[in-house]
Amino acid sequence: MTDESADRADALFHALSDRTRRDILRRVLAGEYSISTLAAKYDMSFTAVQKHVAVLEKAGLLTKRRHGREQLARGDVEAVRSVAAMLTELEAVWRGRIARIDVLIASDSDQED
Repeated sequence: MTDESADRADALFHALSDRTRRDILRRVLAGEYSISTLAAKYDMSFTAVQKHVAVLEKAGLLTKRRHGREQLARGDVEAVRSVAAMLTELEAVWRGRIARIDVLIASDSDQED
């Protein structure tokens, strides 16, 4: 893994580590929302929601565009797929390690017999 891809993974998983950000992402994956509409859904300030959206945007999980005076946010499905791909890679690494441990345990028990 390169430093760049490690930084990207860090940003993605940091963005997804917060419950509110995950909920915002679920909403914007379903459709485009103004930041003010999103803010109305949460028991926090508009500024706090803006900060959550900024973290998601920095991670590349959503994009924003201006429409008049409003900023509209939309989820990026491809970015979510890249998170799934990263998790699949990590799962493959751990499955390989577990398989090697199983082989070691089996060979150790064979030597005891």
